[in-house]
Amino acid sequence: MTVSDRSNLSNPSTVADVAIVGAGPAGSRAAYVLARAGARVTLFDPSHPREKACGGGVTGRALQLVADAIPASGWPATVVRSARFIDSVRGRSAVVPLDDQDDGDALRVGSRASFDAALLDAAERAGARLERSRVLDVTVERDHVRLETSDGPRCAAFVIGADGANSLVRRRVSQAFRRDQLSIATGYFARGVTSDEIVLELLSDPPGYIWSFPRPDHLAIGVCGQADAGVSVGKLREITASWIARSRIAGDARLDPYSWPIPSLNARDFECLQLAGPRWCLIGDAAGLVDPITREGIYFAIASGQWAADAFIANNPSLYAQRINEEVVPDLASAARLKAGFFRPAFAGLVVRALHQSGAIRAVMADLIAGRQSYAGLKSRLLRTWEWRLAARLLLRI
Repeated sequence: MTVSDRSNLSNPSTVADVAIVGAGPAGSRAAYVLARAGARVTLFDPSHPREKACGGGVTGRALQLVADAIPASGWPATVVRSARFIDSVRGRSAVVPLDDQDDGDALRVGSRASFDAALLDAAERAGARLERSRVLDVTVERDHVRLETSDGPRCAAFVIGADGANSLVRRRVSQAFRRDQLSIATGYFARGVTSDEIVLELLSDPPGYIWSFPRPDHLAIGVCGQADAGVSVGKLREITASWIARSRIAGDARLDPYSWPIPSLNARDFECLQLAGPRWCLIGDAAGLVDPITREGIYFAIASGQWAADAFIANNPSLYAQRINEEVVPDLASAARLKAGFFRPAFAGLVVRALHQSGAIRAVMADLIAGRQSYAGLKSRLLRTWEWRLAARLLLRI
């Protein structure tokens, strides 16, 4: 179905050519692109924009994708100048400069409520309609999709699932994520304190990492670990609180707790993704499109929303899955294969040492943080630094 050849659904509750469940970055971007092309789009979300349990970092490549909808200065954010890597076990740290990149905007960090609001506002200005109702069920029929909502039944020609890790759409058209396919992000918002650097520490027990990301008026501090690692949310939060106290990063700031599930797939999962079918597709977290090492998903949310909309407009839904499989899956699968090595104790120590000693390796890490360095090409890039001894030791650990 094309935008100019809309389905003639006789049901009086028909609301859209496309129903999008979830108004986060993925859903809002898809809605914006579709509405600008003339499609009738309805977003269903009772709570967006809202704060999210994540660092809130938006890379330059993600900002480039939405530059037509919101300028880089169109939402309150902190421009991150550096990333500091800590090795608490050995009492070392290393700083990676981020403010000397060619695009001048390697990483911006802001409130997710503000960023998501800017994207949603752009979608509504483009003509998308927002229904603040909760979708309770989704049924894909031969000639339409039926949505049961808290405000009654609705119908559309096509449904896009953009409703996150706990996606209802995913559960109806495919299957829910298994526990081993999820990570838990938990920690605290430290109110009234901020900076211009991110702070990271790799952990081995549980495998994951602790972060502090500076937003305009607070720090987002947390830990991310695999959901099946046998560590409770309470324990993860204790680890975070202990780190905050030990590092003194938040001073006497008020700490507000948060928790949130994040997809974290293995390499085989990425190679067997179910992204689309008759009258439906999944985007963003609902599709599992999250970096399994950093758990960064904003770029993939925006890109998948854009590409799903492009495929619908072209009347060729298979283009969406094809583009994801060609441009995203190889790199995320590579990250999944490298993941175990990243969180080994010896690797964490080596990373800090290598970053401290080598400007070339600092440049590799800066590009990795900014999303310019692929995981698929990471090993060869490290070898090309000519830091043979450091690179070889790192490669042996991953």
